[in-house]
Amino acid sequence: MKRKGLSWVGLILFLVLAAQAYAQLLPDEIAQFPKWEEFLKTAEIVGQRQMSGEEAVTSPWVLTLKLGDFTHRGLWKNARGRLHGYLEGWQYEIAAYRLDQLLGLNMVPPTVERRFQGDLGSCQYWIDDTISLRDKVDKKIKTPSYKVFNWNRATYLQRFFDNLICNEDRSEGNILITKDWRMILIDHSRTFRTWKKLLFTDKSQGGPKLMSELPRAIIDKAKALTFDSIKAAVGDYLTNEEINTMLFRRDLILKEIDRLIKMNGEANTLYEK
Repeated sequence: MKRKGLSWVGLILFLVLAAQAYAQLLPDEIAQFPKWEEFLKTAEIVGQRQMSGEEAVTSPWVLTLKLGDFTHRGLWKNARGRLHGYLEGWQYEIAAYRLDQLLGLNMVPPTVERRFQGDLGSCQYWIDDTISLRDKVDKKIKTPSYKVFNWNRATYLQRFFDNLICNEDRSEGNILITKDWRMILIDHSRTFRTWKKLLFTDKSQGGPKLMSELPRAIIDKAKALTFDSIKAAVGDYLTNEEINTMLFRRDLILKEIDRLIKMNGEANTLYEK
């Protein structure tokens, strides 16, 4: 009887973990997104600090914002043109957030357009109480065993998203980890390249980086993407060419998913929410 009881506990824990598998920003946080967007656009700037090149190569500004009794930080960036060999675009920060919302990933913090010191740029809601993946690696912090399942699935989602937006600069420094081991994705000014290839595949540098397991709902939403639906979401933050090459990569992703299904089986590749 004791063994049977433990098996039920294990089953319940598994179901709880599975149900939370791709909820990175929590439901109560997501419900606040419209308010956070408005806050980022309209709050008074009561403090400012420019990050050094060692902290962030694009030298963004950390703004302290206040609206009524609420004070919070936002990250403002207006990187554009070629910098350190990369093509930068602050508008891609906003496009990445809007596409994240269109797909229902909820891995990118709210990001809006805001003017600062006379210049237009992106302003992203600062997520407190996080460490970067680089911190985790450098400090040799182990993922708790009961969080490994969800963390792996979040990693597959990150690869899916970065393949779609052609993120050539996903580093350990721009993957954030919350205290409860959720993954938050930031820094998307080097994305939406017009490349007709996937960056995370079985031939990735340093070894295979597959999208081994993905939510069926996300794949269904990816299948439903059209030029018009993307354009309606991102507006003028992306060019027609950037949208069309993203749709080309979407088709490559779907082919890769079909390959993984043939290799591992559909039940082991696509999961329900």
